[in-house]
Amino acid sequence: MPVLTVETLGARGDGVAGGVYVPRSLPGEVVTGEIVGDRMPDPKIVTPSPDRVAPPCPHFRRCGGCALQHASDGFVAEWKVEIVRGALARAGIESEVASVETSPPATRRRAALSGRKTKKGAQVGFHVRGSDEIVSIPECHVLHPALLAALPSLEAITRMAAARGTEITLQLTRTETGLDLALDGAKPLDRAAMSALAPLAAGFARITWNGEPALQQLPPRLTLGRAPVTPPPGAFLQATEAGEAALVARVRDGLGAATAVVDLFAGMGTFTFPAAERARVHAVEGDPALIAALEQGARQAQGLKPVTGQVRDLFRDPLTAAELSRYEAVIIDPPRAGAAAQVAELARADLSRIAYVSCNPATFARDAAMLTEAGWRLGPVTVVDQFRWSAHIELAATFERP
Repeated sequence: MPVLTVETLGARGDGVAGGVYVPRSLPGEVVTGEIVGDRMPDPKIVTPSPDRVAPPCPHFRRCGGCALQHASDGFVAEWKVEIVRGALARAGIESEVASVETSPPATRRRAALSGRKTKKGAQVGFHVRGSDEIVSIPECHVLHPALLAALPSLEAITRMAAARGTEITLQLTRTETGLDLALDGAKPLDRAAMSALAPLAAGFARITWNGEPALQQLPPRLTLGRAPVTPPPGAFLQATEAGEAALVARVRDGLGAATAVVDLFAGMGTFTFPAAERARVHAVEGDPALIAALEQGARQAQGLKPVTGQVRDLFRDPLTAAELSRYEAVIIDPPRAGAAAQVAELARADLSRIAYVSCNPATFARDAAMLTEAGWRLGPVTVVDQFRWSAHIELAATFERP
């Protein structure tokens, strides 16, 4: 069998050796194994890296939820820092990475799990990487214990919700009033399913079935800043409380003493409400359900400056430079695609500060290049690792006018 030396890690966390992808390997390691296409799917480590550690999870070899449990925390942190630096360098930007904020194990409060009905019952878990096969996860070092405790109920729900041979998605979120479950791809909810679901309802604050309410014990509630917010079913939420706190702190710092702020891609107010403790905030978001939740939270909050909401598709209809110039500072937290059209308007706006949160270093670097070319100055970048042991990277940074 061929013997290869791993040179680097690819974007998904696999080792790369002469164009061959080697999962669960690290740079400098000598590996051997059968090569299938451009992959060595089951490598044997001949010479291990000093950064190699024993994976804590027994499912690591098969489960696609984690890619880097075999690497030390220090190695993973530095690798993610170098990805950010590299993306910015390719865009012609020199940057300082101020810190890396890594969430502790077993703190993921939301997850999209896959479920499939089987002859013997049901299987719920994550996919094998690159496969439609599902790995059951009775032990998981990423998910919060409250999510793991729900697995037996999720399996029972999958048995009644999934048609044979099909897969459903179970979006599970831990809230202050209990677990919020949203099912997608399920069979139509009929009277028999409702009756079978009722005994399981006590374990959940709310269950939503293909977008329709099925059962609710209590409205699920999250506290964002000082605002109590009921999220729409399946709504985006920062993956861990520690990660959210790190991002919120960086955004607050980035806004400085601004008293008028616009929050772009505001979601249901993760950054809106902390910013409103010191400034009036106008929140703009394309999803009407998220804005409705944000506005309801604002009405119930105490001790905040005025908060207003607006439904607007910022990809097709970005705020113009003139509209942005009504404010002193901007928060922007776009999806992975970045916000090229909106950033083009930001570059020309009469503003003093931009607090930018990103989940994609490549599109962040593209947007940062547009801003720096227009005269904005990029400050230190904070890397936030909420998706521990994965290749996913989030970051926060501030742009200022010189």
